[in-house]
Amino acid sequence: QVHLVESGGQLVQAGDSLKLSCAATVASERPFSRYAMGWFRRAPGKERTFVAGISWSGGDTYYPDSVKGRFTISRDNAENTVYLQMMSLKPEDTAVYYCAAGTTVAGNLWDYWGQGTQVTVSS
Repeated sequence: QVHLVESGGQLVQAGDSLKLSCAATVASERPFSRYAMGWFRRAPGKERTFVAGISWSGGDTYYPDSVKGRFTISRDNAENTVYLQMMSLKPEDTAVYYCAAGTTVAGNLWDYWGQGTQVTVSS
């Protein structure tokens, strides 16, 4: 079992930066460092979409074109935490942001989800 808690969401203005955190509590033999981690978002009235992924070691990262160059995912395996640094925020980045834990990013199979943190970008 992995319990994920996101934090850092808030109301910001367009062009601002914001860093989200996701703290993991792992209650299994499999350590945090053996989970791929991802960030997703759900905008009002829309489906949840992938915004960033990171491999176990942090050596590989993945982004859709919509956020590439603006968002950076990172992880600290010693602290069981994954981060999402967001820059040059746009109103269309407004959404609830979720982190997820899974086996691989490419596999797109996410076993655990947090409850989300709200990011609102005003124009």
